[in-house]
Amino acid sequence: MDFQPVERASEAFQQSLTAEEIGKVCRRAFGGAATPVSVVELGTGMYNNVYRVSLAGRDRPVVLRVAPEDRHQFRSERHLMRNEYASQPWLPVIAPLMPQVLAADWSHEVIARDWMIQTHLDGIPAPEHLGTYPRTAWPTFFRQMGAIARSVHDVQGPYFGPVSGPGYGTWSEAVIASLEEIAADLDSVGLDAADVRKVAAVAAHESAVLDEVTEPRLLTGDLWTVNALMDPEAPEPVITGVLDFDRCLFGDPAADWTIRMAMAKGDERSAFWESYGALDRSPAAVWRARVYEARHLGAIRLERHRLAKTDAVRESYGAMAEVLAGLT
Repeated sequence: MDFQPVERASEAFQQSLTAEEIGKVCRRAFGGAATPVSVVELGTGMYNNVYRVSLAGRDRPVVLRVAPEDRHQFRSERHLMRNEYASQPWLPVIAPLMPQVLAADWSHEVIARDWMIQTHLDGIPAPEHLGTYPRTAWPTFFRQMGAIARSVHDVQGPYFGPVSGPGYGTWSEAVIASLEEIAADLDSVGLDAADVRKVAAVAAHESAVLDEVTEPRLLTGDLWTVNALMDPEAPEPVITGVLDFDRCLFGDPAADWTIRMAMAKGDERSAFWESYGALDRSPAAVWRARVYEARHLGAIRLERHRLAKTDAVRESYGAMAEVLAGLT
């Protein structure tokens, strides 16, 4: 087997499988005769380990994604791969853009980690390819992103919270539970979580404003350019695939990461709203958006800590203070 793992320090959050472990996974998924002939670890993801695997006798490669060991997962990020798997039946509206799941295993009988095998999608990651077009063409990309987000957000769910649960009867319960989990995770790694807990307290006090959101809608959780694939030959930007729906949840569409990124700058991404539609900017919606921003900042702080970006962790406290000032 030609095996090309990403070399990492022994203390790094992501740890590669061995060639032997990948062989065992492939045999579990495709039968005892399955033989991987080439395995390349793709270093673009920051949570799961991702491998492009070519198997003897198969025309196209498959993608193997491997979750971190349970003991390394934060409470607020626990079993994200299982959540993505549970989200699949809710995402048929964009099924032509998504990889198909070929096998999944949470049993830990083969390796001591969750894993999933998916079809390999053609295309080039958008961060690598969008810049090859003139900026005048970029709005075409963001209009497509807006249409994809709109189609997902139009799906109504049965409860609030992660697709795989726990489900909540009100949006405020789901938001407060998420903030409390993030705060507990920050405590677990020795970071100050007082500001996140203050946001949770404000959200509890003003729960009626959150509970103006009465219809749980499907949120992508993490969709933006980094999780989009593009046609390498098209004369204008064309999205051919979307990936990584492990943070899918039911809630207020305005709380989606996609919405945060679309609002981040008034540049070419403004075309997103042409296909998505106008965002509610009422006083209550603006207040809720601040709560959502605090939740994003708490999750970002955890990710920056995981990536050992000490300065960025420190900067998150100033950003959170600004959000809190607008909430209280």
